[in-house]
Amino acid sequence: MANVISLNFEQQKAVTADPGPVLVLAGPGSGKTRVLTQRFTHLITQGIRPNVILAVTFTNRASEEMRERIQSQVDSHIVIRNVGTFHALCARILRNESDSSVVGKDFVIFDSADQRLLIKQAMVDHNVDDARYKLHKIHSTISTAKNDLVNADNFSRDSYYHEIVGRIYERYQYLLHQNNALDFDDLLMNVVSLLQTNPVLSSKYQDIYQRILVDEFQDTNLAQYQLLRLLSGSNRDLFVVGDPDQSIYRWRGADYRNVERFRADYLDTVVIQLNKNYRSTQIILDAATAVISKNHVVNRVKLYSDFHEGEKIVLHEAYDEEDESHYIVKTISDYVANNQLDPGECAVMYRTNAQSRSIEEAFVRAGMPYRLLGATRFYARREIKDLLAYMRVIYNQYDNVSLGRIINVPARGIGSKTLNKLFEYSDTLDMHPVGVILELTEQGLESQHCNAIGQRGSRALISFGLLLRDWIALFEKGEVVSDILDSVVNDIDYENYIENNRNFGADQWENVEELKRVFVGFEDRDFGEILEGIALIADVDTLDNDVAGEGVPVLMTLHAAKGLEFPVVFLVGLNDGVLPHHRSFDEPEEMAEERRLFYVGLTRAKSKIHLSYSFRRWTSGFDSSSIASRFISDIPLDLLLSKSDYIDKSNVNISSKFNMRVKSNVYNDKVYQIELQFQSGQRVIHDHFGSGIVVESKLLGSDEMVIIAFDNFGIKRLVASKANLTLEDD
Repeated sequence: MANVISLNFEQQKAVTADPGPVLVLAGPGSGKTRVLTQRFTHLITQGIRPNVILAVTFTNRASEEMRERIQSQVDSHIVIRNVGTFHALCARILRNESDSSVVGKDFVIFDSADQRLLIKQAMVDHNVDDARYKLHKIHSTISTAKNDLVNADNFSRDSYYHEIVGRIYERYQYLLHQNNALDFDDLLMNVVSLLQTNPVLSSKYQDIYQRILVDEFQDTNLAQYQLLRLLSGSNRDLFVVGDPDQSIYRWRGADYRNVERFRADYLDTVVIQLNKNYRSTQIILDAATAVISKNHVVNRVKLYSDFHEGEKIVLHEAYDEEDESHYIVKTISDYVANNQLDPGECAVMYRTNAQSRSIEEAFVRAGMPYRLLGATRFYARREIKDLLAYMRVIYNQYDNVSLGRIINVPARGIGSKTLNKLFEYSDTLDMHPVGVILELTEQGLESQHCNAIGQRGSRALISFGLLLRDWIALFEKGEVVSDILDSVVNDIDYENYIENNRNFGADQWENVEELKRVFVGFEDRDFGEILEGIALIADVDTLDNDVAGEGVPVLMTLHAAKGLEFPVVFLVGLNDGVLPHHRSFDEPEEMAEERRLFYVGLTRAKSKIHLSYSFRRWTSGFDSSSIASRFISDIPLDLLLSKSDYIDKSNVNISSKFNMRVKSNVYNDKVYQIELQFQSGQRVIHDHFGSGIVVESKLLGSDEMVIIAFDNFGIKRLVASKANLTLEDD
């Protein structure tokens, strides 16, 4: 049973608090999970039956971990069942009360992909232009309305956009009903409605769940908060644990203001602060507190630690993302080489999934295994594989595997039957399928190929062939590879395809932008060399990391890092526009959430933190100068150890296979100064791009970056040592 003696004074107060509303403000690393589980077992020791105690949280993993902890603390004959997620609780109530509910007992739950499919159908039914009205935005608007307990009938239509969404919302609900389905938001909204309109049922569940415990209360939305109030009813026995400063899920409806609502609705709330941190050094806590104090919160937890000694936070300025990534790998290598720590004690955290690409490549090139948490490796992501398959077909028209992947992506009416006919027919002619498509495109429906493939399939293949012919022509006349990729993305309207595809999430377009950056970064290389290099990186990535698990560095987004801790944390990409994200600049609440996200990252670290940003960064499709995150300036200078070690490119071996291995002396204590070879206004000649004028030239580590406006190819950024530029004769 509960061992309250092992708890500190504030934890004991929380665990043994009298019945009634209790708000536990638990700072990071303060032992909140322990308090919750011991509160549950303490209630059992006080004679409360386990089956009338309910504990709710947000993820299946968290609820299962909590249930196992509680089960291990009670007598073996006691079975703990009432620990679960909000959605699981609501699904159980709706199935139990199917006679009183608007849905039958056998309803199904549609996931996000299913929901997007139905919303897309609703848009089609109402002839809504998906290029003008983005599916993901409509989906988000409907979800937000449901989180705020606004049904389709009551949805505000105070603008034309909201009028359109209102129509789609109505149709979407109709389609859900037709499928006997609910989405996740419906689970909550329907149960709240059921309990509000049926006092008998409400009283029934107040008797069933007499004591309610809630984890991560700051991440509840309005529907979840109202559900808790209805379930507690006259019992008023709500024990909630949370921290407004760690609320980072606003984009999915979380509202940290529920903490204040709780205190307003329950005026006799007992408030207990858990402010002793068992994780981090005081230096880390002081830095985190300085950052988060810019956000206004009532009764903020003031964290302290017994680990008074600690290392200063390292602040590193890199030249660009690649330099930043090499710094990370080199620093971890040095820690390991000096027996300071195990690689598995290091975590690399970033704002968006797209940022992982350069970091992953740095690990692969250094031959260091790593683990990617909560995401797919960059080159294995569907949108990246799609676009690389397009590029491979353009480069190698015999690549039937890649052709099969992209011939109907986005959908263009080329189904499996047409594809099989094309492949089989090509075999009889001893031709490759792309050759048949191009001949069919040139000859039209009068071609003999049309007779074999069929009129309908031939029309679809000709439509595809027109695009493919143009892309191949660009390749054959020596167009820059990054421009060919741009043409592919634009011609197939891939952005719109991502927006309206149920299998894609919110970050996919950022991944496409990152792939563009990969190609731009190697503009002075051969098309085949680029594709080969990417293939080798992806292959090594797969081979080296299939069995990667414990004992290797972990890469993750800051959102995925919530609830985790590591001895060493690298917070990377700390540039304005990245963190804080550029979408937050004009929205104070969004900016406050970005600050909380940085705070969460800082408080994941036990002993060491490396903060890094870059002088140049690729954002919104452009490579440009950038500034450090505004959040860094909130950290007192006496807590920082500042570095600016641009990578010495001469100490990195780069073969034609992109097989890079960082030498042990890559980083030095100073920037290598070299004399610029090219000046603004000079005319130069490049072997591939021809003549152009130098727009700007600047240091790139120990090399020189030259920005040139070519007469026939536009603006290009080239590394002088590899571009083989010559001055044009006067």
